[in-house]
Amino acid sequence: MDDEEQDEIPVPINNDLERRIADAFEVFDHAGNKTVDVREIGTIIRGLGCCPTEAEVQEITVGVEDPETPGSVHLSKFLPYVSQLITEHRVSRFFRYEPASPETLLEAFRTLDPEQHGFLNKEYISTLMTQDGEPFNQDELDEMLEIAIDPQTQTIPYEYYINQLMHEPAGEAYIYNLADRVEAEKPPPPPPPRRMSEYLRLAEDVL
Repeated sequence: MDDEEQDEIPVPINNDLERRIADAFEVFDHAGNKTVDVREIGTIIRGLGCCPTEAEVQEITVGVEDPETPGSVHLSKFLPYVSQLITEHRVSRFFRYEPASPETLLEAFRTLDPEQHGFLNKEYISTLMTQDGEPFNQDELDEMLEIAIDPQTQTIPYEYYINQLMHEPAGEAYIYNLADRVEAEKPPPPPPPRRMSEYLRLAEDVL
């Protein structure tokens, strides 16, 4: 499918949650054809307020990547997939996207700071994040350091950084609150159709 055909695929926006997701997606739709590079998926998901690991981003990518044009994701596939994940709170429970508790994070940082200086240097944390465990890619590392680094000392004062991470947006700025409201506003499903046996039983009662 070429770019013109992809651009013609209708993508209806049915509620405020889908609008929020579509807006985040369209920031990276540089060609204006309702597609983004798969490498932007992690950034888009994090921009919505989720905290996926790289493995979890890959799991989403597999679910939304266009098989006809590998390396790209169309909004028509991304929107319903991510909307369902967030509505079901799978993006915070099944995928474990909610951040760890501040106590757990503080304990982890103090383990890396045995002399208890209260900060870590940029080179040390960069090496840890790109070589140990499940490594960050360069974009993820740059995104983290932009928030974590003190521009004057070029170190990471980790208690301050943890406080920034733990700040939860109020009201519907927090996407799960928005998803809960949209879900609550949906009309109840229609009752299941009656079986023929039920109609016969009602007819017997009348007779």
